[in-house]
Amino acid sequence: TSPTGPASGAGIHLKLECLQPIGSFKIRGAAHALASAPPEALAAGVYTASAGNMAQGVAFAARAAGVRCRVVVPDTAPRTKLDAIARLGAEAVPVPYAEWWRAIETHGHPREEGLFIHPVADPAVVAGNATVGLEILEDLPAVGAVFVPYGGGGLSCGIAAALRARGSRARVYAAEVETAAPFAASLEADAPVRVERTPTFVDGIGGSSVLPEMWPMARELLAGSVVVSLAEVCDAIRTLATGPHVVAEGAGGAALAAARAALDGRLPGTDEGPVVAVISGGNLDAVHLAAILRGEVPA
Repeated sequence: TSPTGPASGAGIHLKLECLQPIGSFKIRGAAHALASAPPEALAAGVYTASAGNMAQGVAFAARAAGVRCRVVVPDTAPRTKLDAIARLGAEAVPVPYAEWWRAIETHGHPREEGLFIHPVADPAVVAGNATVGLEILEDLPAVGAVFVPYGGGGLSCGIAAALRARGSRARVYAAEVETAAPFAASLEADAPVRVERTPTFVDGIGGSSVLPEMWPMARELLAGSVVVSLAEVCDAIRTLATGPHVVAEGAGGAALAAARAALDGRLPGTDEGPVVAVISGGNLDAVHLAAILRGEVPA
């Protein structure tokens, strides 16, 4: 981890998962899931449902293992991520958003074959993600709070589980964007609920609902949700690009935006040790990055 510097809030450290070979933390869970699968389960290939980053993670791991890979993607997936999927030797299968989300909810797609690797609710994937938490503890044993983008909960719950297993009392907060914040709504209702979502350039988080199978873990392990605006996400992305020269996608920007907001509001944990924002990925479309650097808020 590395501190962001005075321009973006004293005491905020960055866990730069955007520097992974695929530009995202997703390589961790994907690689662990493939390594954990018996050879016979991989005979017909693998597939996943992803907006792009898990797609790249599974494609990267499948190529290394010599396994066929297909990816069910929403038809709104950015060109940057689709091109990366193709470069890694996998085939993208675009479907409407509702059909894509149904594949995530049902753990599979009726027209695909092979081993389905769930992008979130797979114990092997969550365990792979948990290594982020172990690395945070290596650098910052006294960490007080960690802010993690919440898409399906696999990263935030993995990190929180690792911290708890190692005896850390750090609080892990979900970072969500106001255009779709299902975890915050579910916490308020004390049950997983669906929300109306507005599609934006922040494509790595902001689903329609909290997955029922992830709800007990998320409710138990996470300290809460910090919901930020698109403008705050863009401001965080600009700070990262012009300060430490880090390119973050919308989800990663949301983590820094949430950490800043939490420091201003003094959430529990933010005054009890170092504060970490997990910059989960850096696969931001160049057109969107250019607009953000001009001071605009992309749709």
